Amino acid sequence: MRKTLSLLRRALQGLLVATAIGTVVQAQGLQPGAPWVADLGDGRYRNPVLHTDYSDPDVVRVGARFYMTASSFTNVPGLPLLESPDLVNWTLVGHALPELVPRETFSKPQYGKGVWAPAIRHHNGKFFIFYPDPDFGIYVVEAENFRGPWSTPRLLIAGKGLIDPAPFWDDDGKAYLAYAWAFSRAGKNNLVTLQRMEPNAARMLDEPAVDIINGANFPGYHTVEGPKLYKAHGYYYVFAPAGGVEMGWQAVFRSRSLTGPYEVRNVMDQGDTPVNGPHQGAWVSAPDGKDWFVHFQDKGPYGRVVHLQPMTWKDGWPLIGQPGRRAGTGEPVMTFKKPVQGHGAAAPAHSDDFKSPTLAPQWTWSANPQPGWYALDPKAGQLRLFTVASPEADGFVRASPAILAQRAPASRFLVTTRLRLDNPNEGDRAGLIVNAIQYTWLGLRRRAGVNELVQAVCGPFGPRCQEQATVVLSPAPQELTLRLYINEGAFVNFAYSVDHKTFIKAGPAFPVTRGGWVGAQVGLFAVGDKPGSWLDVQSFELTAPGAGPY
Repeated sequence: MRKTLSLLRRALQGLLVATAIGTVVQAQGLQPGAPWVADLGDGRYRNPVLHTDYSDPDVVRVGARFYMTASSFTNVPGLPLLESPDLVNWTLVGHALPELVPRETFSKPQYGKGVWAPAIRHHNGKFFIFYPDPDFGIYVVEAENFRGPWSTPRLLIAGKGLIDPAPFWDDDGKAYLAYAWAFSRAGKNNLVTLQRMEPNAARMLDEPAVDIINGANFPGYHTVEGPKLYKAHGYYYVFAPAGGVEMGWQAVFRSRSLTGPYEVRNVMDQGDTPVNGPHQGAWVSAPDGKDWFVHFQDKGPYGRVVHLQPMTWKDGWPLIGQPGRRAGTGEPVMTFKKPVQGHGAAAPAHSDDFKSPTLAPQWTWSANPQPGWYALDPKAGQLRLFTVASPEADGFVRASPAILAQRAPASRFLVTTRLRLDNPNEGDRAGLIVNAIQYTWLGLRRRAGVNELVQAVCGPFGPRCQEQATVVLSPAPQELTLRLYINEGAFVNFAYSVDHKTFIKAGPAFPVTRGGWVGAQVGLFAVGDKPGSWLDVQSFELTAPGAGPY
């Protein structure tokens, strides 16, 4: 009991520290067995530079370093913060949003909602991140140091359907905010709207908003969104994707006047490559003055992964990637020379030995966390997840607010974790989950006073599926090592080990699906109707797969 109270106190302290600071810094470099490395080690890189669901990426350079953020939807903490010396080797250093607002709204999972496409800028010595919540409006947070602390979110524009904000400071000091529209909330889209704001982003000015781009005026253009504003070569440029998430293209609009009229060019599409829908991201220059473009590719169950393209200019128009089939339109490169040479390989961490006093930054909750959900024991290298009651999660684990998960890091990877369910109550369920619209988990269930190892699946598609559980082993020991393998075809296979050495396949393969504007995530959970039980996690290893069975 004394140890439990001590762990609980540490959890409270850790949660308060993480909330105040908003970031947790991980070690640099590569973890052993990293499942995806973009740096080829010979001065070149391969795409994607991040085979991870950092959708709608935006990047700025300050000095010699590059800084990225991305959409995070209902994941908490939100607004991931990544750093790189060369646009290829990235480190996840924390998050700008320790919790989502309004807090009560996000006390339970809001899949597909929350933090949509953000924009990051560095202006007058400060970092600013503007982000939309399509149900509440456009917010801004700011910090003098990228790693925090970040300010609490300030609502700049209230309203439904406002998305994809992009700030712009003109040469005369005037500041503007461009944004797009979500038809699902606003009843309109295919527009880019511009509005004046205070130069310090404290508030919007009392001036009318103006639609500066209407996709309907450009034949073949639909779903124009995700604008980013720049000024160069005597033009105002609006970089904006069109055509939809899965199969769209990257457009650039330009005008001599900020409010238009604009002309347009398709500057990158799929072309003859396997990279579907290459678009939405950031133009950024390297220290040597060469230009680059960071964007996403929608890979379905893996989410929207991050690519890096060279960008060149001709006659005042950019061409992104390599020359394609049509004059003036580029297509993605699969390998290329690194923008900055001399830096070693790095990638965001995914494995965790739980020897840090705070949760590593790769972990996010499915809703705003509460004190008492977890505790860390760094000396023992152990994470304790206390069972969390959630009426909505009865027969539907995905509804639990206390799923602790992380993004998939590659098209194929292996997760191995050692778990122990202590002091279980009737109906408790805890284990290893692949969280998506159709989801599956392998773990321990307490039924009729007996521990059972079960594989549960929930499908097919629908607003809410009903779990179907198959008993794999009964009675099952309190402590097991569980394993999941996701293969190149996006199927998950489970296995378990009683002696923590020899693995036995558990259940049939299950198709991995997308998670609702996000890719599938892998993680841990513990749900139950009564307090007093917990799941101890002694390790979580996520690596490239070796020999089976899976």
